[in-house]
Amino acid sequence: MAHILISTGEVSGDLQGSLLIEGLTAEARNRGFPLEITALGGDRMAGAGAELLANTAAIGSVGLTESLRFILPTWQIQRRVKAFLKERPIDLLILIDYLGPNLAIARYARRVYPQLKIFYYIAPQAWVWSPSAGDTQRLVSAMDHLLAIFPQEAEFFREQGVPVTWVGHPLLDRLQGAPSRLSAREKLGLSAEKTVVTLLPASRIQEIHTLLPLLAESAGQLQAELPEVQFLLPVSLPAYRGPIEETLQSYGLRLTLLDGADTLTAIAAADLALCKSGTVNLEIALLGVPQVVVYKVSPLTRWVAERILKFDAPFVSPVNIVLQRETAPELLQDNATPERVTTAALDFLRNPQRRARLAADYQELRQALGEPGVCQRAAGAILDYLESQAQGDAPTPQL
Repeated sequence: MAHILISTGEVSGDLQGSLLIEGLTAEARNRGFPLEITALGGDRMAGAGAELLANTAAIGSVGLTESLRFILPTWQIQRRVKAFLKERPIDLLILIDYLGPNLAIARYARRVYPQLKIFYYIAPQAWVWSPSAGDTQRLVSAMDHLLAIFPQEAEFFREQGVPVTWVGHPLLDRLQGAPSRLSAREKLGLSAEKTVVTLLPASRIQEIHTLLPLLAESAGQLQAELPEVQFLLPVSLPAYRGPIEETLQSYGLRLTLLDGADTLTAIAAADLALCKSGTVNLEIALLGVPQVVVYKVSPLTRWVAERILKFDAPFVSPVNIVLQRETAPELLQDNATPERVTTAALDFLRNPQRRARLAADYQELRQALGEPGVCQRAAGAILDYLESQAQGDAPTPQL
């Protein structure tokens, strides 16, 4: 039996990991290939069939000061991973995003199992914002093979000498079963004529504090302009519900909180999404919903990124990164004000020509992301490797 360790963190990593595990399980069954999967991830990955070594879905941040609260839990998880690797040999390590912790795991795994192969699936976007920085070069050194989800990602790492298989973006698979606008509204009890705006502020705890008040104030301004508007907010993790409810108390919004499992329904039902930057931008785009993207980090993080790391990415939203132009408005740092968010939102809600231009851009984006069957292709590449190694001996730890 082949044994895989998959490592990721945050809500989005748990989602992508679960889709990959489902693909691996189905493909292994089709091939009659026995497979054991252990994971660092979240409830979605556990539900897909992995043995969860530690839950990392809530451990994630963007920035320096923002990451301080996670130093101790990350260190504790790293210790658990090291003990696990010494006791239970693995045949393949698969890393998903989650740059810092995954690079640390890769370094240790290389030391314990010098012959172990490391696959990266969904490379951290350090290659976008700082392609010559140390983290990007360490990323290149850490992996033996990349399963790329963006065409630019595949091209960049091929130029760095990394073996690459471009599989396409797994959200193409996830959205195959997404509801239509009509069915989503029926499920939520919303009429076809209702103006619906979905707020997607937080997949990390820091974003509840930095982004939710901004989007809530913007929503209040929209509600003053459009008194009948209905707001939806899916809560990405149950632990976030209390802080979100507390933050929203003073805004007087006509708003319904939904479970994270209803995120696609909340997006599909919407006329507009006000959202953080991240994977959710692609979900919104693939469902054809206009969006305004916001993001903020602490002043210290911003200073280090600009002055030391030489952060120089023209875009942060995956939608704009793929298309290499601002098709979804990005309001970052000082530009992320309630007034500017409201102005961009009203432009989409009141301007059919603006929505039509965006729809054309979204169609181009969909074509650039590949074809459905992504998880099957990724699983096939992984199992092809494992089958080729099946006749060899299990790795021996170098203690």
